[in-house]
Amino acid sequence: ASRQLTAIEVNGTYYGSQRPDSFARWHDETPEHFIFTLKGPRFATNRRGLAEAGDSIQKFLQSGVTRLQQKLGPLNWQFMATKKFDPMDFGAFLKLLPSSHAGVKLRHAIQVRNESFRTPEFVALCRDAGAAIVFADSPEYPAIADVTGDFVYARLESGEDENPLCYPERDIGKWADAAKLWARGGAPAGLPYV
Repeated sequence: ASRQLTAIEVNGTYYGSQRPDSFARWHDETPEHFIFTLKGPRFATNRRGLAEAGDSIQKFLQSGVTRLQQKLGPLNWQFMATKKFDPMDFGAFLKLLPSSHAGVKLRHAIQVRNESFRTPEFVALCRDAGAAIVFADSPEYPAIADVTGDFVYARLESGEDENPLCYPERDIGKWADAAKLWARGGAPAGLPYV
C-alpha cells in the first residue's frame, strides 16, 4: 500500500495496542514521506466521562507510536454515534491531548458521529485546542466541514463497493478540487459548515 498511496489510516489501534517493534518496522519499510494516521484507542473515546481518559491516552502514546517518527500523522480520536456533546466533558478531553510525546509533534483529529456536535461551541473548543474536526462524507453520520486545525482530515465514506473508483467519476474532480483548496488553506463552498 505504501507504494501506491501517500498515507494510510491504521484502524487496528482503535481496537488494541500494537507492539513498539511493529511501529518501528512500519517506519523502516515505507517510503521516506509516507504518513501513518492512527486511530486513538476506543478505551479513551468510548467512555461515559471523557475527562477520565488520561490514563488510556498515555498508555496509547507509550505503546511505541512515536517510533513512526516523522511518519506519524494525525491521531484520529473517533467517537461512537451514541456519544453526545457535553461542552465541559469534551473540553476536558481535548485538554488531555498533548502537543508532543517523546520529542515527536502530535496532531489530533476529532471524529464525532452525533448531530449534537453541530454547534458553534464544539467548533470553538476544537479550534482553541488546535484539533482538526474530521470532515466525513458519510451516509450515516453528520458532516462538519469547519476547519479548526492547521490541517484538514477528510474521510470519504460514501463510496460504493461495486464501483472501482468508489465515487461516481463526476464526483472525483469535485473532491480533488476540495483537497487542493484545503491544501492552500481554503474552505470549499457547498460543504456543511456549522
